[in-house]
Amino acid sequence: MSCFFSFEFHLSYSAISFKLYFIHALHLLKMLLLLNSLHHILPFSQMASPTQQDLKLIEQTLIIPSSTATISLPLTFLDLPLAGPIYVRRQFFYHFPHSTTHFCKTTLPSLKHSLSLTLQHFFPLAGNLISPPPPHKPFILYTQKDSVTFTVIETSANFNHLSANHHPKNLKDYNHLVPKLTHKTTYDDNDIENNTFIFPLLALQASVFPNHGLCIAITYCHVMDDSCCSHFMKSWSFMHRNCEVVDLKSTPCFDRKIFRDPKGLENVFLRDYFEERKTWKEKLIGQTSEEEYVKATIVFAKEEIERMKIWALNQWKKNDHEVQAPQLLSKFVVTCGFIWSSLVKTRYRNENDNDDDEKEEYFRFAGDCRDRLGYKIPEGYFGNCLTLCHATVKRKVMKGEDGFVNGVKEIERAISEMKNEPFKDVGEWRDTFKKMYEVGSVLLVTGSPKFNVYETDFGFGRPVKVEMVHSFKCMSIAESGDREGGLEVGLVFKSGEFEYFCAVIEHGLEALKC
Repeated sequence: MSCFFSFEFHLSYSAISFKLYFIHALHLLKMLLLLNSLHHILPFSQMASPTQQDLKLIEQTLIIPSSTATISLPLTFLDLPLAGPIYVRRQFFYHFPHSTTHFCKTTLPSLKHSLSLTLQHFFPLAGNLISPPPPHKPFILYTQKDSVTFTVIETSANFNHLSANHHPKNLKDYNHLVPKLTHKTTYDDNDIENNTFIFPLLALQASVFPNHGLCIAITYCHVMDDSCCSHFMKSWSFMHRNCEVVDLKSTPCFDRKIFRDPKGLENVFLRDYFEERKTWKEKLIGQTSEEEYVKATIVFAKEEIERMKIWALNQWKKNDHEVQAPQLLSKFVVTCGFIWSSLVKTRYRNENDNDDDEKEEYFRFAGDCRDRLGYKIPEGYFGNCLTLCHATVKRKVMKGEDGFVNGVKEIERAISEMKNEPFKDVGEWRDTFKKMYEVGSVLLVTGSPKFNVYETDFGFGRPVKVEMVHSFKCMSIAESGDREGGLEVGLVFKSGEFEYFCAVIEHGLEALKC
């Protein structure tokens, strides 16, 4: 039995329907009382920040959407694989050669006003993800008291350093620019399965670098995908740029009835969700590492990507007579193949153990399903519409001379399979992904070139840099901010890796010219 209302309430006059509706209402009331009574902040939301002299809190405001209704929004089967404490962090850096006082008087009021107007359309983002104990399904709950925290700080950090490409930055240098989330939940170490978890969906922050720049940052729960995040940020920037109440070009759609599930995918994903839920304790406690990590962005020009395509196709046609090469390769495929092989060569450059060389290297990424379901999904749909894809190659192959082309072939194969059958072997997904971490190493892709993040203009001009804060196991990808037709890839390195990686990249690009 479902534990939440559908987004649109449809009253039935039959006695059976009334009884079911009453049971739903009691469960919803229980969740509302729980929300009002819990005030426990989870440790994993706390991150290191600069010393007090480096950082000044200007204000922290609660932005409340002007919606008077309490809404319970169910998750679809496509939301379930990403439901839980999974957050995405993105930062937009802008040139802003003004003082903090100037920002507070001229820009801050309009930022808050335009955010309030935007949240009138995206009001569920002010709510929470509710995860009751099994067998109840998770859902989004928005109440009249809910709000989005908008924090404003002044920082003495070096804007040009943090917003530049190519050179590495200590990963901790970004921590104070990331919006923090205050979590409310029950938490019992001895009975994790019977806890009710409550996760906020959104936090925002503006960081002023006096007389240099401005960083507008978002942290959001993965109850929406990157396409929805892009929609929200561009809607907010559009509202701010126009300085008045305007109609959005595209409003969000919350209708869950558009999805069909003839193959019973919800049952599969719900089973996996309940199993994954048992592992949340480690994620919520958080793990600290003494090891230093750096973040750097590698930018590939359009000409370099074209050479990758030509070289990979030629090698594929020349050396593989079993699998026919496609007519074209996308820039996503060749760039990811090039980065993947270069990263494996870097991280395992000192390994001579034949057993380790037999291990698998995994490349995992999400595929957009909006055009793959056999029916139309509205342009502004709010939620997740993704499938999960992966490529697998042995480590020794990725370290070899043909590592690049073999990576390309496997990524292309995964995409082709996704296009033909978006949810192939879905019943084995969780075991497959679990195996990745146990017997090999994984590289996860975040972001996409198609979201055009550099078009997020609040009226200060295009961002000089759009950054994603992520772990060592991830790579972020986006269109290039300063090279038309190019791509930029963000990676996290351990100490000493970056210089070697740059040498591998340089050697690989030179080889493409031959």
